Amino acid sequence: MSELMKIVKGKSSKFINDNQLTQYRFEWQEGYDVFSYSHSHINAGYKYIANQEEHHKKQTFKDEYLSFLDKFNVKFDERYIFENLK
Repeated sequence: MSELMKIVKGKSSKFINDNQLTQYRFEWQEGYDVFSYSHSHINAGYKYIANQEEHHKKQTFKDEYLSFLDKFNVKFDERYIFENLK
């Protein structure tokens, strides 16, 4: 997974910067998280992605992310979660 994320982050950063899609140089944060689901939940995953914009009108990404951490019993220090997000 770490090698895949290295490639995804590198290629997407290069694309964004080469095409000047942001006013400033784009860089990914250092870390990332990966959550997996069983094959039987694949349709729910597709629906979630398709409706993500609407979904986040009801629940912020930060709130949803924190609920994932709780759901998967991931221990974390909230001081270091989304330092720049409200």
